[in-house]
Amino acid sequence: MQRTRHVKRSGFSLLELLAVVTILAVIAAVVVPRISSSKVAAQQEVNKQNMAEINAAVERWYFQKGSYPQLNLSDIAADVNYFPEGIPKNPVDNSSYQLDAATHRVIK
Repeated sequence: MQRTRHVKRSGFSLLELLAVVTILAVIAAVVVPRISSSKVAAQQEVNKQNMAEINAAVERWYFQKGSYPQLNLSDIAADVNYFPEGIPKNPVDNSSYQLDAATHRVIK
């Protein structure tokens, strides 16, 4: 009768590591573009929501005070009843919102 020896392997072979790295690269190639496009879409949606909230606050300001706030929104930003944490910045380009002089609506 022949005796067989069981040799205990330690670590991974180069082929196994190469397979894992290849699988991870394929997954990254699929996931990363979706995440980056999702971030841009989310920022655009937040921008739309911010503009709607500021427009609503401008309308409330007009009905309560009888005049529109300044075009740079500095007076409405100073009133904590409208924006307790301050007027948000545009998440797309980190700029401040401004009002259009003719329409009194937020400019993109």
